Amino acid sequence: MSSPKVLFGFHAVGVRLKTAPQSIVEIYFEPTRRDARMRQFLERVNEAGVRLIEADGLRLSKLAGSHGHQGVAARVEPVPQIHSLDDLLDAVTEPPLLLVLDGVTDPHNLGACLRVADGAGVHAVIAPKDHAVGVNATVAKVASGAAETVPYFMVTNLARTLGELKERNIWIIGTAEDAPKTLYQADFKGPVALVLGAEGQGMRQLTRKTCDELISIPMRGAVESLNVSVASGVCLFEAMRQRT
Repeated sequence: MSSPKVLFGFHAVGVRLKTAPQSIVEIYFEPTRRDARMRQFLERVNEAGVRLIEADGLRLSKLAGSHGHQGVAARVEPVPQIHSLDDLLDAVTEPPLLLVLDGVTDPHNLGACLRVADGAGVHAVIAPKDHAVGVNATVAKVASGAAETVPYFMVTNLARTLGELKERNIWIIGTAEDAPKTLYQADFKGPVALVLGAEGQGMRQLTRKTCDELISIPMRGAVESLNVSVASGVCLFEAMRQRT
């Protein structure tokens, strides 16, 4: 059995408390924080019957590896996950919507992308093992619970995985500043994998060549590009608008 991991912050711990309370080993909280948000949180913990432990700010910071714990941290066991992208796609009953991140190594960006993906109804997020960050405590905190709800697959060969998605008739749409077609001219209603590269560098050349279509986000200001999580939100919510 793998060792427990740590979640911290009201959102991340709250989502686990809501979706899989039996997986929580114990929750640490700062007793000096007595505001309404903490009181409501502790009521939910007590209702779920989860063990509560008082801890000062220093202990919480060491446990979380961050000062942004908001007075709450939890040691949790892993929850059962779908083990492969193929298993997930076999189980999806509607046209899949996937987010592919090529070269996103900053945990804050990944966490924000997962949060956006959850809000837009994305079925899974895919990233290459050698050009990506894994889901750690910082990612989980920034994701505000979405790291618990959105499957995140790290694949050995991204180009090959995109090719396998094509075999499933999933249309691969990449984003590029120089693309002749804009986001609002693209069709997201069918099975789609949206590919975004890291801010600044963009997608790698092989990833770009593997895409079926390239689109750009229209920009009217002085800046040339958006942060990858913002770009993900713009594109995915346009996809959600079309699909609903």
